[in-house]
Amino acid sequence: MSTEFFGKTLSGPFTIPSGIVTTAPSIIQYFFDRVPEVGVITTKSIGLAPRAGNREPVYSQYAPGCFVNAVGLTNPGAEAALAGIKGLRVPDDRFLLTSIFGGSVEEFVEVARLLAPHSDGLELNLSCPHASGYGMAMGQDPVVVAEIVAAVKAAVDIPVIPKLTPNTPDIGAIAKAAADAGADGFCAINTVGPGYTSSHGEPVLSNGVGGMSGKGVLPIALKCIREIREVSDLPIVGCGGFSSAADVDEAMKAGANVVGVGSALTGMNSEEIGAYFVQLGKDLDTHSGFAEAMIRYDIDMDFEPVTLVENRRVCEDIGLLTFDRPINVQAGEFIYLWIPGLGEKPFSALVDDPFTLVVIDVGQFTHALMDLTPGTEAYVRGPHGVPVSPPEGAHIMAVAGGTGLAAVYQIARDFGNAEFFIGARSEDRLYFLDECEEVAQVHVATDDGSRGYHGRVTEMLRERLAAMSAADLEKIVFYNCGPEPMVRAAITVEREFVSEAQILSAVDYMTKCGVGICGACATPDGRRICVDGPFLSGLNP
Repeated sequence: MSTEFFGKTLSGPFTIPSGIVTTAPSIIQYFFDRVPEVGVITTKSIGLAPRAGNREPVYSQYAPGCFVNAVGLTNPGAEAALAGIKGLRVPDDRFLLTSIFGGSVEEFVEVARLLAPHSDGLELNLSCPHASGYGMAMGQDPVVVAEIVAAVKAAVDIPVIPKLTPNTPDIGAIAKAAADAGADGFCAINTVGPGYTSSHGEPVLSNGVGGMSGKGVLPIALKCIREIREVSDLPIVGCGGFSSAADVDEAMKAGANVVGVGSALTGMNSEEIGAYFVQLGKDLDTHSGFAEAMIRYDIDMDFEPVTLVENRRVCEDIGLLTFDRPINVQAGEFIYLWIPGLGEKPFSALVDDPFTLVVIDVGQFTHALMDLTPGTEAYVRGPHGVPVSPPEGAHIMAVAGGTGLAAVYQIARDFGNAEFFIGARSEDRLYFLDECEEVAQVHVATDDGSRGYHGRVTEMLRERLAAMSAADLEKIVFYNCGPEPMVRAAITVEREFVSEAQILSAVDYMTKCGVGICGACATPDGRRICVDGPFLSGLNP
């Protein structure tokens, strides 16, 4: 479908709302390069200063296709974001809509001036329902909205598009005030609420409440788009619960020029999202409904209780936590451990029965885990990620450092014909070696030479590979997991001996939602670890 939008003929009529999927420069570039149906790329909202946002959990499902989120306007700050935006290659038929926010008129203007020269338009986030001091509080007051719009319009020479909140009795009045102040268009709507979800009597979101999105807000979105259209003929980017061609058609009939699809992408990997938008475009042309069948209404984000039975310290900052029951997790998948009031983090299960984790003390959450006492109740959700599937007859070489052993132990155990290459700074940081030796050949390297090979695990790996025949090398499948520098070094060595397809790697990137929505786990090539991985080929850390 050909869509005219502020002087550009777009390759497609869709966008993904701010804060969903396309939140990192590498993911944005992936969509520019591979998903032309998304004609408008909307960035994550960017503020003047960096914001860490809220601790996990930040995303919760309260019914199939219905969610609440409270990411908390996480962003690197305008200066850092600018570096990423400047590096984007924007096709002529796409529109880069940069979303910005501020705590004052002056902050909006400062961010706008910085980012406008490298954007096609600016979205003003006047509608976040869960970040104190930002967003919705401003967006409910037509006088404040007009002041911000007028100030930003005076500072830049590209389209300015305020994102309006549905949490107001008269969104038409807000839209009219924005239009009178010089707005070039509107985005409607942001999330509804805030709302609340709980599990086992505890609030799921670390923020307590969050904005509601997904199918449940579709009627509100259609109402708001229609009310805006009644007072203005400016372009509208419509968002809020749209997932099918029928939804998109209703949004356009209500007045939307571009339609955003967001929460419906939950759980989809990158290829599935591309296929979904292709089908959605076809459905619009043929008045069919096949894209709706591609939505993952089976996403399981429920928590199951587990009780800690042993907390064994390996060394000062490494511990093994064993719980009272098995969990259902296949080799390569990962789970989330949630402790209400403290947060949640993703882990590979070192052992599935009994459920056992290896923890390294690197932050607030893992520091607290080091001192958990037996009898503590925690909760698990998952599994998430893609199970590994080595070809039959493959010779598995698992290369691990830090907590990476947890991600590869079950692969070697379940598929056999394996070797471990385990690296550590010193012998006291090694763990689970006896169990590894029961299922595979084990090679150990320590930086200080206190056990096994004296040197880096990748140096030991190179020596092993150099001694192998070409026929044996063809049978190898590598599974690398650990800190980014180690994985990078391992890939470099492995590429000297085998093809790219034989190398699968998982890097300890930040992973928040686990279902592909927040984009925190973006790889340099735009894939998302949580839904495309965690083990990926062709990875360039």
